[in-house]
Amino acid sequence: MKTLITGGCGFIGSHLSEYLLERGERVEVLDDLSSGDLQNIARIKDHPNFSCTIDSVLNRAILEKVIKRNDFIFHLAAAVGVRMVIEEPIKSIRTNIEGTQNVLELASCFKKKVLLTSSSEVYGKNEKIPFSESSDSLLGSPKVRRWSYGCTKLLDEFISFAYFQEKGLPVIVVRLFNTIGPRQTGKYGMVVPKFIEQALNGEPITVFGDGKQLRSFTYVADVVEAMVSLAKEPSAYGEVFNIGNPQGTITINELAKLIKRLTKSESKIIHIPYQKAYREGFVDMERRVPDIGKIQSQINFSPRVNLQEALLKIIKGSGLNI
Repeated sequence: MKTLITGGCGFIGSHLSEYLLERGERVEVLDDLSSGDLQNIARIKDHPNFSCTIDSVLNRAILEKVIKRNDFIFHLAAAVGVRMVIEEPIKSIRTNIEGTQNVLELASCFKKKVLLTSSSEVYGKNEKIPFSESSDSLLGSPKVRRWSYGCTKLLDEFISFAYFQEKGLPVIVVRLFNTIGPRQTGKYGMVVPKFIEQALNGEPITVFGDGKQLRSFTYVADVVEAMVSLAKEPSAYGEVFNIGNPQGTITINELAKLIKRLTKSESKIIHIPYQKAYREGFVDMERRVPDIGKIQSQINFSPRVNLQEALLKIIKGSGLNI
């Protein structure tokens, strides 16, 4: 099968590319390198079944060509991280909404199947955990930029299911819960690579807010395997699934302490108010924990890598001998 991965030079996209290539698939990635990196695909760039197009999902002419010549689309291209959403809101909103609209419209035109990556951010300020796919979304004020990401991803889901219902487009939506692993960067606000980099460099480990925020972390290999397995299930189309690891749930304070211990770092853990880290009025999701009963029923999904194992893989990949 010929597979297109939008955002394929990114963290998750590059791991997905490797996974598919190892299983004999032909893979093409489309990436504008706004947050992706060619280094992420360095190991596979010369693979005979791999190709890379440097361009954007906003370029319909290019997008039409790459969609037309592939059978399946993993749509991962999106604005990445809270920091990018806050600093470049217009670009982020346009990429998430217009880019997804382009992918779905052209996929429908050429009769292609799509898996769309959404986010746990769509649950917003809802604190009734764990979040199931039927849980309500509770987003904040449109004047608070932080909520624009969750809003755009939720709108992407609405558009996806509109195409499924009206046009018969085979589409699956997955909501990812804090995916972590090698090659993830901390420069867009991702907490695990940021903490690990600070710990390895002997810098203060900076926790934003009070550190009581509850998060659930999932290793990238588990996420990729779940996405590919769902794509093979005919009954998964027209549905939305959480992909996460409830056993990887931890507060940010506990995460900082765990990373400090695993890296054997002497770094101090300090707290920085949100207003200093971002801007006045910033708010965050206090709890983010998935209910994965639906995906377990669909594909017998069970995350294999626990949080400590995942962190050790990332730390070792950073060159620390432990």
